[in-house]
Amino acid sequence: MTAPPHGRFVVVPAAYVFPVRDGPHGREVLLQLRRGTGFMDEHWAAGAAGHVERGETAYDAARREAAEEIGVHDLALDFLTTLQRTGGGEPIGERVDFFFTARSWRGTPRVVEPHRCAALRWFPLAALPDPVVPHERVVLEAIAAGTAPPYLTLGFEGSIE
Repeated sequence: MTAPPHGRFVVVPAAYVFPVRDGPHGREVLLQLRRGTGFMDEHWAAGAAGHVERGETAYDAARREAAEEIGVHDLALDFLTTLQRTGGGEPIGERVDFFFTARSWRGTPRVVEPHRCAALRWFPLAALPDPVVPHERVVLEAIAAGTAPPYLTLGFEGSIE
């Protein structure tokens, strides 16, 4: 990766939405099966997620992505955690991810971008599918355990890997 002219690393922010509900086997989370994206295809991932755009808050990005990817609006978002991660070999290896859960919304979740998402499915938090995007699995397991701290790190010395 070429360093920016100011010599500092560049951080890429993203927002993730995990729609959750009470199901017959405990709490459930809505996940999408990625396909055709070029990144972690054939892995299960957050119901909706994407980069925070210039001039947009992470909350705004989460709401926009939920509308664009799963067709729901008016989400009641609960901030869950921030994950700072470094990817080493990724073209942009410094990332800050903002994770939210949503217990209510308007509309029925559906695949809006079939060229990027092969399926949407509810899974019990206690029985996640395989494979799940690795950094998202860390957060999902913290949700299931009820131990998501406000800040996590991944890929740094002393991280939770």
